[in-house]
Amino acid sequence: MDVYTDEYFMQEALKQASYAFEEGEIPIGAVIVCNKKIIAKAYNQTEKLTDVTAHAEILALTAASNALGAKYLPECKMYVTLEPCVMCAGALFWAQIGALYYSAPDPKRGFSKVSNSLLHPKTKVSTGLFSEKSSTMINEFFKKLRN
Repeated sequence: MDVYTDEYFMQEALKQASYAFEEGEIPIGAVIVCNKKIIAKAYNQTEKLTDVTAHAEILALTAASNALGAKYLPECKMYVTLEPCVMCAGALFWAQIGALYYSAPDPKRGFSKVSNSLLHPKTKVSTGLFSEKSSTMINEFFKKLRN
């Protein structure tokens, strides 16, 4: 039995999101996989780095490019806990990521609100894996922030 499944990798992204939650960052985590091996892990760090571009996806793309020594990642898959925003979708386009798996949709700022064509035409997209768990973590974060 293969332990390195889509579920396994999304669980790893959820672990990254929990690190963000613990640090007071919006709890979004991402991992990038190549040949069933995690080559990059990241979580949102916009507060910590005082950088509006320090989204989990951007940080993971940078780490993956550094790990492979390549700017294009067509053989890689990204697992992220929330639908990427327009900025992150653009970065995924330029990286030519092979596949994108996102857990929960982002009805306010997700790229699909604008256009699905923001991703590279060859990027395969899959959604919904652990969607409830991801949504619950984000909702708890904002509930805690408001109180």
